[in-house]
Amino acid sequence: MRFAINLPPFAPPATLVGLAVDAEQAGWDGVFFWDHVTWEPERRLDVHDPWVLLGAAATGTERVLLGTMVTPLARRRPWKVAKELTTLDHLSGGRAVLGVGLGAPADAEFEAFGERGEARHRAAVLDEGLMVLDGLLRGPVDHDGEHFTVRAEMLPRPVRQPRPPIWVAGESPHRRPLERAARWDGFVPLSRTGTLTPDKLFAYLDGMERPSVWDVVALHPDGIPADEYASAGATWLVEGISPDGDWINTLRAMIRRGPRT
Repeated sequence: MRFAINLPPFAPPATLVGLAVDAEQAGWDGVFFWDHVTWEPERRLDVHDPWVLLGAAATGTERVLLGTMVTPLARRRPWKVAKELTTLDHLSGGRAVLGVGLGAPADAEFEAFGERGEARHRAAVLDEGLMVLDGLLRGPVDHDGEHFTVRAEMLPRPVRQPRPPIWVAGESPHRRPLERAARWDGFVPLSRTGTLTPDKLFAYLDGMERPSVWDVVALHPDGIPADEYASAGATWLVEGISPDGDWINTLRAMIRRGPRT
């Protein structure tokens, strides 16, 4: 089992990079950033770019895995994400990972910027975008699709070969996100109906065909031992915090405490 912290990018950039450095020193295995362009507009929070933050964190760390959790690929050009991911991979010496998902909320993240927000459309763009991104990380691409046309080769190749891992998020109990994730390197199971307990996680994963090397990146609530999630199939446990109240100091204390086992 490995342990990660998931950081909201709503604090001053230097503070967030310092938290990433603290996490490595405290024994965490991964540092991830939320990926949003805005957040609850009525609260007027400062929202910083996760890729810039990750690049800065890469220069101040040596061991932790670094990535987004998660990037809504349907509102991004896959070649731009491929370039960002490759640059992070080089800066970090092969420690980059890409988390992707449909993105939410659709009104604030898509429709407010003139993008289509229907879930079916976002899913279709996500699937095709992943194909394009994967191809660009590996070599030349000649692709004509419904949403993207690409005839290009991008250099350099990533440090990590054949490419950095791609983890796909999806909500329990829906099967389609799980099937999508099985085509890639890992799954980030989410739940809007309460805590995804080890029993629920096991039931969700039960019976699916998946690669022999495949990560399951689960959220780790208070009070449940890590070994119960390991028995249910999780390979990573992620802790985080909602950006409410004195959340920065609370998060700093959580990070410096180290992972809960």
